[in-house]
Amino acid sequence: MREQRRHQRVRFAARPRLRVGQYGFSGGAELENLSLGGMLLRTDLSLKVNEGIGCEFTVFDSPLIDLRAQLVSRIGDLYTARFQAGPVSECLIQDAIRGALASGRGSVLSINEVDGRKVMRISGGFNDGLRSDFLYNLERSRVDELDLSGVTGIDGDGVALCRLAVDQHKIGIGLMSPCVRALMAA
Repeated sequence: MREQRRHQRVRFAARPRLRVGQYGFSGGAELENLSLGGMLLRTDLSLKVNEGIGCEFTVFDSPLIDLRAQLVSRIGDLYTARFQAGPVSECLIQDAIRGALASGRGSVLSINEVDGRKVMRISGGFNDGLRSDFLYNLERSRVDELDLSGVTGIDGDGVALCRLAVDQHKIGIGLMSPCVRALMAA
């Protein structure tokens, strides 16, 4: 089984802020997740779905990303938007994603089949920002193993999730990055 999305979603424990605007109204929002193709944002603004928005944001230390997006769905104060990005914006988004993963402030969780076993792979930060996806996949995907070789930062919440997977769900930990190995040994 492979990730079905075209682009992997990066989640954030500390959500970056962004500005969004539509029809002359603008305001703040939080970036729930980000991919090369779009984003999930949370805002109190009443935005119209199936219409375009302007948005500008930085992902931690990235340069300003300023682009248009099409709102495709809404549930409460959560909006899904598909980017209408040109080549420069795509490069800025990709660099921002790489930087967030390398610093451990962004996280990607994927489920892959390896030799007939379901492997949950974590890249970037392993922290409470992954809790709901992590727990959902433990329960629903029947994961056999964790691959933590791509983890660039882990905190106490990440360690607690690892222990939960091992102790309660009897899931093995395969590969570990040096930062995971050091914290798990402590």
